[in-house]
Amino acid sequence: MTLEKVQAPAFTLQNEEGKMISLEDYKGKNVILYFYPKDLTPGCTTQACDFRDKYEDFSDLNAVILGVSLDDAAKHTKFIEKHGLPFSLLVDENHEVAEKYGVWTLKKNFGKEYMGIERTTFLINEEGIVEKEWRKVRVKNHIQDVLNYLKNRTN
Repeated sequence: MTLEKVQAPAFTLQNEEGKMISLEDYKGKNVILYFYPKDLTPGCTTQACDFRDKYEDFSDLNAVILGVSLDDAAKHTKFIEKHGLPFSLLVDENHEVAEKYGVWTLKKNFGKEYMGIERTTFLINEEGIVEKEWRKVRVKNHIQDVLNYLKNRTN
């Protein structure tokens, strides 16, 4: 399932502070919406910290970063505080938004099958269109790839 070049599915989710955040709140901005499996795990921590370290670069390109996982607000708060994350993490406990974006998938690990979030990043442009998606993300160099795409398309 690809969402590129279509209107991004609308959503409203709670963030780490209990505030309701809607995609509509960011009209006129580029939204880097990234789905990740779990707070405080090695790959997810590296990814979040990579976004943190490039946060100013994204801001300079009129982009906001929003992370989404199944974790609750308390766990998101712990993750943000532990790693100094300057962006919101959204709670999708019932995986409704993950399903809308096609990232709730069958996964396999050590011979076991289970449903979970496939690490995926979406660039939603100022008009609310999914301009680019990165599926089955490998963390190494991923944030730089997203940043490079954003830089090259705006220059």
